[in-house]
Amino acid sequence: MSLQSLSLGSLNLRIRKRVFNLFFNHRIKKNYCDQFEHFITYMIVLNMAGLVLEHIPVIYETREHLFHIFDVFSLVVFSIEYVLRLYVAPEDPAFSSAKYPRLAYCKSPFALIDLASILPFYLGAFFDADLRVLRALRLLRLFKLFRALAPAVNEFLELNKDKSYRYKIYALVNETPTSGNLHHIFDMFIVTWVILSVLAVIFESVHSINYYLHSEFIILDGIAVAIFSTEYLMRIYSSPEDPKYKGWLLGRLRSASRPTSIIDLLAILPFYLEAVLHHLFDLRFLRVFRLMRLLKLARYSGATQSLFIVIKREWPVMKAAVFIMLLLVMLAACLGYLFEHEAQPDKFENIPQAIYWSVVTLASVGYGDISPITPAGRAITIVLALLGIGIFAIPAAILSSALSDQLRIERESMMTELYTMLEDGVISADEQELIEAEAKRLHLSQGELTRLLEKAKVEMGVDHAHEKDAKGGKPGKANTGEMSLEFLSKHPELAAEQLKITISKLQQIVSVSDRQELSKFVENPDNVTALQSSLLKLLLQHDGDKSKNKG
Repeated sequence: MSLQSLSLGSLNLRIRKRVFNLFFNHRIKKNYCDQFEHFITYMIVLNMAGLVLEHIPVIYETREHLFHIFDVFSLVVFSIEYVLRLYVAPEDPAFSSAKYPRLAYCKSPFALIDLASILPFYLGAFFDADLRVLRALRLLRLFKLFRALAPAVNEFLELNKDKSYRYKIYALVNETPTSGNLHHIFDMFIVTWVILSVLAVIFESVHSINYYLHSEFIILDGIAVAIFSTEYLMRIYSSPEDPKYKGWLLGRLRSASRPTSIIDLLAILPFYLEAVLHHLFDLRFLRVFRLMRLLKLARYSGATQSLFIVIKREWPVMKAAVFIMLLLVMLAACLGYLFEHEAQPDKFENIPQAIYWSVVTLASVGYGDISPITPAGRAITIVLALLGIGIFAIPAAILSSALSDQLRIERESMMTELYTMLEDGVISADEQELIEAEAKRLHLSQGELTRLLEKAKVEMGVDHAHEKDAKGGKPGKANTGEMSLEFLSKHPELAAEQLKITISKLQQIVSVSDRQELSKFVENPDNVTALQSSLLKLLLQHDGDKSKNKG
């Protein structure tokens, strides 16, 4: 019996440790800890959204059963989370040293918040309670977000304990070596409010929703403007920490003139203009410009930043293409007016009115609201439609090819960084994090990243020593660049790279060798095979042609 209880206790210990390492151990990188926390965060946000949508009768009354199902599902998820955290408390370093780890966990602030977010619903099953009160208690789930926020704040303060206040602000709003996870939480907070504010603008235009939530929309917009204004001031205030914007006034002005800063300003400017100048002008039309807050998301997308770089680099070519387009549009409008004015004076009244027809014709859209009826006008329309297919495609082709080229340049830059990291033959943990972050920015899959790493190792001559050691290979060959045929047979792309390196080495050997002695050696069939002779003669001929071109 004691052996059975001992085996059960050992099994329980292994399961508990396994669960903790899978879902709650931040020290292990390749587990489900981050995914689990992100899932809980999304559930909290969705619960808050559900709480708001329940106050819209047109949405809630016809879908009440769906809201109930989601509420039950959320309750089950948060209950499982609480039970799991209670179960693995003895493995958590924060509670493992206590005499009763689970009791210590139950008394912790986060555990009390977790319990408060689910306990009222279980109590409501046994006691009579107002269901509206129970729904309102779901707001307590917002406090669960502090579980991720508190460690990030402590980490940030520790990393920046010797820094100035302005640098701390700069590290919070910009990616720096001391930003830590708090910067990512700040970015996620801003992105969330951008999405919420834009959704509010969209739903305001729906009368049935705006009727019930008009006050809530006003409050939400006020909070969003306060958040975005604070972010804008933080960025401008801390900008002199960047060497490119040194200077108390001029540096901040240069920072404020950046496209991203202008977008941040436009996101809040309509609110202040309407508040200050509403008694002089009717500025309600400015509210629609709150949708420009979506442009703030461009700051957090590596692909968008690459697109801006491409547009800036290809702008001279783009200007030429746009000029040709405008020239063709004006020429088409003039011809349309010339041939169709007398036949359709109401549709081709003047050249500015004919510009609309020329644009939709050249763009090959042709809405049909304005169509030529004269033979000359129809002939011109056919020619313009055919020309428009190519002319209007030029800017798109320029952007697509330039974007592909930019991505290639950035990947080549990443390869250069990989070569630098592999100079010592080893990629450290910090270097691996940098590589993964850059791969994420360039939207590289794990397979593509692995292929680039293998390619860099081959070109740098770094051998797969760990594979050879596992098979009993000889030590001391870590930097010879040699790979087994078996390994190359499984990696054809590496085999091709190895072949290129071998041919390059042969070319170098031929270029530094005595051509006459090498030719005599090649001509003797006892020294080389027919294939080797042909290959060496080809290399000698290539080297000779190269020498003549230099001469």
